[in-house]
Amino acid sequence: MTQAAKVWIVDDDRSIRWVLDKALTSAGFETEAFDSAQPLLARLEDEHPDAILSDVRMPGMDGLKLLQHLHEVMPQLPIIIMTAHSDLDSAVASYQGGAFEYLPKPFDVDEALSLVRRAVAHAQEQREQTAQPQPEQAAEIIGEAPAMQEVFRAIGRLAHSNITVLINGESGTGKELVAHALHKHSPRAEKPFIPLNMAAIPRDLIESELFGHEKGAFTGAAASRRGRFEQADGGTLFLDEIGDMPADTQTRLLRVLADGEFYRVGGHTPVRVDVRIIAATHQNLEKLVRDGRFREDLFHRLNVIRIHIPRLAERREDIPRLARHFLASSAEELAVEPKVLKPETAEFMCDLSWPGNVRQLENTCRWLTVMASGREVLVSDLPPELLEQQQHDPKVAGTSCSWQEGLRLWAEQQLARGSEGILQEAVPAFERVMITAALGATAGRRRDAARLLGWGRNTLTRKIKELQMDTSGLNDEEGDD
Repeated sequence: MTQAAKVWIVDDDRSIRWVLDKALTSAGFETEAFDSAQPLLARLEDEHPDAILSDVRMPGMDGLKLLQHLHEVMPQLPIIIMTAHSDLDSAVASYQGGAFEYLPKPFDVDEALSLVRRAVAHAQEQREQTAQPQPEQAAEIIGEAPAMQEVFRAIGRLAHSNITVLINGESGTGKELVAHALHKHSPRAEKPFIPLNMAAIPRDLIESELFGHEKGAFTGAAASRRGRFEQADGGTLFLDEIGDMPADTQTRLLRVLADGEFYRVGGHTPVRVDVRIIAATHQNLEKLVRDGRFREDLFHRLNVIRIHIPRLAERREDIPRLARHFLASSAEELAVEPKVLKPETAEFMCDLSWPGNVRQLENTCRWLTVMASGREVLVSDLPPELLEQQQHDPKVAGTSCSWQEGLRLWAEQQLARGSEGILQEAVPAFERVMITAALGATAGRRRDAARLLGWGRNTLTRKIKELQMDTSGLNDEEGDD
C-alpha cells in the first residue's frame, strides 16, 4: 500500500491551519500543523515531510528566514510560501530564497491543493533521481539523434587531420561548437582557435581584420595590427558565414590558401602563416557560385570535407536533454535553483518547429529561468510566442493533444496575461466553429445542421443572427422546431 505523502503547515493563524489541514487530509495527505517555525524545526530532527506550506509573517523566526534555513539543510525539500501581504518584495524574496512556489492570501483551496500535489510530485522525482544517480556527463556537443551521430562520426574521422572543412547548417544550429570540437580534437589543439564572423564585420574592415594592417595604412591606423590569420598561426581560423565574404576578399583568401602567405593592408613584406581553415555558412554556396557571387575555385578549396549540421526540428529527441542542459547552465549563470521541465512540457516543446534552432531553445531556457513562476515548468509557463505556435504551426497543430488540451492552454495563456471575461470570447468562438462545421457537413441545410448540433432549427437560426455570421449561400429552407 502506498504511504500517504506528508505535508506540514506552519502558520500563526489558527483558521488557516484548520482549513489547510482539512483540505489536505480530505485529499489523502498526511498533515501536521505548527503555529511557528521553532516547533517545526524541532520536529525535523525526527521526521522529514514531502512538502511544507509556510506563512511569511510569524512570531519569532519568519517564513523567509525559515525558508533560508531549510534551503541550506534540505535543498531538495519543496516549500510553498504563503502571505497575506502580497507585494513585490515578498515574491522576489521567496523565489530568491528557493521557494517552490509563492501563494498569496486569500487563496483558493483548490489552487493550494494543486500546488501541494505539484510540490509532492517534485519531491518524489528528486528522491528517485537521488536513489539512482545518473549524472549527465558534460559534453562539448549534446546530441543522441541519428543526424547528430553522423556529425560526431565526422569529427571522429577528422580527429588527427589538418584538412580544410566546410560546415553547413541554418543559423543557430551550433556550427561554431562543431568547429571548436574539430580544433580541440586535432593536432593543433594546443594552438589558438580564432573565430571570425564575416557577416558581423563592415565590408571595408574585413581585409584589415583578416590580414592586419601597417601603421598609417588608412585613416585611424595609428599602429600596426596583427590580423586573425597571424593570431591563428599554428592553429585554426574559423570563418563563419563565409558566403558573406566580399569578392575582392575572396580573391585574397584564395591566394593565402594557395601560397600560405599574404601582405598586411598597407604592407610590403610577405607574412607566412600555417593555419587550418574551417569555414561555415547557412547559405547554399553552390547557388552563390552559379549566381556569380562566390568564386568557384575558392569554393572547391573550402569544400574538401563537408559536415551538415541538422536543424533542431530534425533532431527532436535531443530537445529535452538540451533543455535540461540550458536550464542548468542558466541557473548557474544567474545563481538560482535550476528549473525542471514537466514531462508534458518537454513533450510540447518537442513538437514545436524551433525556427531559431538550438540558439532559440537556449534563449527560451534562459527566459524560463527568470520568468517561470514555479520550480517546475508547466506548458503555460512557456513564452507566449511558443504557445501561439500551436495555433499557427501546421506541424504543432497536427501533433498536439486533444482540442480540450489546446483550449486549456489558450485559457491559461489568456489568464496569465491578465485577461478577464474569457468565456465571453471563447463561447461565441466555439459556437461559430461548431455551426460552421455542421453547415459545411450538410451543404448549408440548416435543418440537418441543427440536428447534428442537437439543436432545433429555430435555435440555430437565432444563434446565427446573434453571432452575426455570414449566411450567404446557405440553404434557407423553412421549417419549425
